[in-house]
Amino acid sequence: MMDMARPDASTRRSHSIFAALRYRDYRLLWLGLLVSNLGSWMTFTAMGFAVSTIARSTVDAALYLGYIGIARAAAVIGLSFVAGYVADAVPRRRTLAIANLVMAAMSLLLAVLASAHVLTIAWLVAISAVNGVAQTFDSPVRQSWFPLLVDRHLIGNAIGLNSVAFNAPAVIGPAAAGLLIGAFGVQWAFFIDALATLAVVGAVAMMKHAPAASRRTRSIGAEILFGFRYVVRHRVLRVVMFVTFVFSLLVRPYAQLLPAYAIKALHADAVQFGGALAAVGVGALFGAVITAAYGGRRRGWLWAACALVASLSVASLAAIWSIGAAIPVLFVTGLVVMLYQGTSNTLVQTLTPDALRGRAVAFYTMIVLGVVPAGALVVGALASIVTLHVAFAAIGALGAALALWVWFTQSAIRAV
Repeated sequence: MMDMARPDASTRRSHSIFAALRYRDYRLLWLGLLVSNLGSWMTFTAMGFAVSTIARSTVDAALYLGYIGIARAAAVIGLSFVAGYVADAVPRRRTLAIANLVMAAMSLLLAVLASAHVLTIAWLVAISAVNGVAQTFDSPVRQSWFPLLVDRHLIGNAIGLNSVAFNAPAVIGPAAAGLLIGAFGVQWAFFIDALATLAVVGAVAMMKHAPAASRRTRSIGAEILFGFRYVVRHRVLRVVMFVTFVFSLLVRPYAQLLPAYAIKALHADAVQFGGALAAVGVGALFGAVITAAYGGRRRGWLWAACALVASLSVASLAAIWSIGAAIPVLFVTGLVVMLYQGTSNTLVQTLTPDALRGRAVAFYTMIVLGVVPAGALVVGALASIVTLHVAFAAIGALGAALALWVWFTQSAIRAV
């Protein structure tokens, strides 16, 4: 593992948005993720379109998307702490390769089912559950690996560039998928994703061997509990985790419900729906770039401000009734949501020691990947009662109130 000593002044001055890419193994993993995520965004678009096509109404579409989300959430919530232990105690190359091979196989299965015209909501829910298991192990391994691939002062830059690798394909993937679906059907988006996911497997195969970050000195249960206690006893981390939980339950599910909002409520076609997702993706890309470029130490104010603005942006969707008017708002929402996530992730990783980082990131991942889909079911159920527009207004208002409360009452956040 490379020297993590504090860089000198000349190193700091040479910092650029692409600084982390100077490190070979980080660059390999980043390029693999860039290709893989292009396919992932196409599959996300194709699944949303398939669900909204199968559904008979806006309410059905919102509920079906919620079912898919809860299937993924169950896997994440049930296995995240185990995945965190694996991230710290098992060589990362092996875990990452297996997880991505499973995800590639699931995309291939989706393609086959769609080609045979037998793709149903039940299949989508089952496959989402398997993907949830794979992603539960993929995320903490991958994210906790970044700080070990670059110098410590570049952790924020590496996390931001990881977000760029996720969101740059979001600019192209949804729009390309919309065109592809309209011309040839959803199965081709799934086929492309199956091939693209293998890019991560190839990248990992070319990387250097990565030993486990920590040695087991307790039982697995005790190791998991030790990591959990560290997070909940830390003055800043416990606030970040709590707000991220509520934010993930109420505000971030807007993205999972976007297919129902755009196609059913705003009457968008496949191309317009792809454009709406692309608007979120472009905004998120800008947010990721800002995360990578931001070198300030006072991240607390940025974290809280993004939570507030993101909540208000989601609330403003309640006043929009045309897809054209929604696109600029979706751009802003994508930007501030991604900047919030990037800042949260950076706080978690920089405030956690190396030997516990996998478990801390797994805790964070459990919230982000597990609670958001569960929140989609909650907000979808609320929308079935009061309409999706009213639901967006309510969750946005609650998120904004929480952000303001935390800023004015939690001095630890204002100090970081």
